[in-house]
Amino acid sequence: MRKKIEILAPAKNLYQGMAAVNAGADAVYIGAPLFGARTNATNSLEDITEMVRYAHLFKAKVLVTLNTILYDNELEPCRKLIWELYHIGVDAIIVQDMGILEMELPPIAIHASTQANNRDAAHVKFLADAGIKRVVLARELNLDQVREIHEASDVELEFFVTGALCVSFSGNCYMSIANGERSANRGSCAQNCRLPYQLIDGKGNTLIESSHLLSIKDLDLSEELPNLIEAGVSSFKIEGRLKDIVYVKNNTSYLRKKLDTFLEAHADQFQKASSGRTFYNFEPELDRSFNRGYTDYFVNHRREKIGSWESPKSKGQYIGKLLEVKANGYRIENHELLNNGDGLYFLNEQGIADGTQVNIIINDLVVPNVLKPLAVGTEIYRNLDAEFSRMIENENSAVRKIGVKMRFSETETGFSLQVVDEDGHTYTANLEAPKEPAKNAEGLIENITKNLAKTGSTPFIADEIAVDFSQNWFLPNSKVNEIRRAALEQLADIRIRDYQREATQIVKTEHPYPVKALDFTYNVSNKLARAFYQRHGVTDIEKAFELQWDPGKSRVMVTKYCVKYELGKCPRYQRNTMGEKLAEPLTLKHGEVEYKLKFNCKPCEMEIWEKDAELVLEDDGMD
Repeated sequence: MRKKIEILAPAKNLYQGMAAVNAGADAVYIGAPLFGARTNATNSLEDITEMVRYAHLFKAKVLVTLNTILYDNELEPCRKLIWELYHIGVDAIIVQDMGILEMELPPIAIHASTQANNRDAAHVKFLADAGIKRVVLARELNLDQVREIHEASDVELEFFVTGALCVSFSGNCYMSIANGERSANRGSCAQNCRLPYQLIDGKGNTLIESSHLLSIKDLDLSEELPNLIEAGVSSFKIEGRLKDIVYVKNNTSYLRKKLDTFLEAHADQFQKASSGRTFYNFEPELDRSFNRGYTDYFVNHRREKIGSWESPKSKGQYIGKLLEVKANGYRIENHELLNNGDGLYFLNEQGIADGTQVNIIINDLVVPNVLKPLAVGTEIYRNLDAEFSRMIENENSAVRKIGVKMRFSETETGFSLQVVDEDGHTYTANLEAPKEPAKNAEGLIENITKNLAKTGSTPFIADEIAVDFSQNWFLPNSKVNEIRRAALEQLADIRIRDYQREATQIVKTEHPYPVKALDFTYNVSNKLARAFYQRHGVTDIEKAFELQWDPGKSRVMVTKYCVKYELGKCPRYQRNTMGEKLAEPLTLKHGEVEYKLKFNCKPCEMEIWEKDAELVLEDDGMD
């Protein structure tokens, strides 16, 4: 049996979810009214119901995010919400809190969010044995680690392949709550990592005055799809439930084309996870919608700098260098790529990220709405592509159709139209009408065929049409249109009605968890989560950070990202070129807020601590 490979797109709302399906998504993930890790991307049950109906028409799945940690008073409302989601046809829920597995649940598939510490084979196998259908892997994993996890368990594996990167291990960032009581694990991340910071060494010297030292580039693993499939990944996830429709359609379309090329070449092993095919009126390009520049992160191990220090905002597409500044405009390399209304991004003369908007282009002169002083040679990027955005925002820029075969024939009392779609669903519509020989038979069959092919705004496209008459019967165009509409409407309803959702019932187990003691990074915040781990042999369970935070003395982040590496001062990878060692501890400072950095070179990780924490600086072993 061929393995299904899926593109999973974000849906901020119903409209963007439908657009993602039209652009080729095999599944969408969408927030519910409560308990999602993006509080600004919630949706009503009515809208999710409509999303389910539309997605299932194309055999695409709808996954709902319930991936916050829960407090005791939220357990029952969450359980009721899960039952409601099940009854409206949702395919799966994505969770972080293991307390959910202790609830009395419907037979709905449960996916473990990337917030659930999915970083090693033992943990993932435990989740699979506990009944988890799919695991969303940590972004920091390399191909060897993904392969190792796949070999340890047959659980479905999902991996982020495009979009923004959280600098912290997902689920283990506490900067937001430590500095404003907004918990990322409760859906309210304040994105402290995107702020500008000073970098101060252990002697009090300011090494960097102001830069976005924890801001990193966006992810692009589109070239790694074949390698990830070989390693065991079956679902490719696009980050971005807060992004706009241009980003969602562009990313989805881009990956759809990439994946289809692979699937066509490996049709004996793999297949598309949904039905239909998409027709595009634009050529998707990742760098023409929101991005901070791209990185493959750690999928091929650590090999490049990944910081986006100049700005956390969109950098966009590189256009060219500034050739000349005139009285009212700029001369820019490749200016012909630009259009009126485009947004330009550049570093100004102070080295700070800045921008302006194109007002008009006269010959080779780009006239902005605000002319800013820039040095010749400045690199110019376009972070708002006005023409591209207008093109994609058009509903017809990506249209998805399901192939059907039509057979129009006569009956004793009139005519019938049988429609069979690409998945084998069938419906036959009948038309009671007198059969009168046509006075002029010339072009009659051709005319009927032409009218049957007018599938218009329906989700279908006629791949084959056969007209089977014993003689040339006269039939008004209106009657042909009527029977075609009836047949296709019923076929759409049949597809939705006959959609087969996988039933997965959680059965409580007692297999041992890989470790006996859990610290606060396991985010145990309610009695059911505690009971879950205790039933699986855990004896020491620390409360979630949100329930025990000690102001000023806490570790607020662990990350594979490394400030030392970005500075060229890594004793592991840059030993021969690093020069003089940095005086530690290094400190990040934003206003009155300070963090100390600790570097653990063996696991190749960096820790961030609040300023009053006592750090034990260990020898990195690299001397």
